[in-house]
Amino acid sequence: MTPAEEILDIVDDQDRVVGQAPRGRVYAEGLRHRCVFVQARDAAGRLFVHRRTPTKLVFPSRYDMFVGGVVGAGETYDEAALREAEEELGVSGLPRPEFLFKFLYDDGAGLGWWSSVYRVRCELPVRPQVEEVAWHAFLPEEEVEARLDQWAWVPDGLAAYRRLRAFRAHG
Repeated sequence: MTPAEEILDIVDDQDRVVGQAPRGRVYAEGLRHRCVFVQARDAAGRLFVHRRTPTKLVFPSRYDMFVGGVVGAGETYDEAALREAEEELGVSGLPRPEFLFKFLYDDGAGLGWWSSVYRVRCELPVRPQVEEVAWHAFLPEEEVEARLDQWAWVPDGLAAYRRLRAFRAHG
């Protein structure tokens, strides 16, 4: 099955499942679905940052400070967070990512998806998927902050990062 054929749950503005559709149709028609964002840090507390491959369906060649992706049909956010983190980092045996908060991302052009944000510590050697990750590094948060206005970031990841900063400031 290609990524475009993967079946996703379609959800309403209250995050209730109202149907299912292939990912390609979800993206083409702007149907509301679910995504997970997992902030991975190494033992030194540095953030995993990567640049997406040019072949990605959405936001190709953009930088991201999260691993994650869409939640499959019938899958929970927690299940998707662990699956996506292990897949994108190229590891197995990660601790269960810790759920932090959920928000409805809106791209300003009528597209939106429910976004659950997690964090996980990855002390294992990473081997990111070559189909998904063109470049990666663990960077100190100060360097990530310095790059926010310099690199082309995925917009939903940038929104999640800004919300995570606010969450930490008030938590």
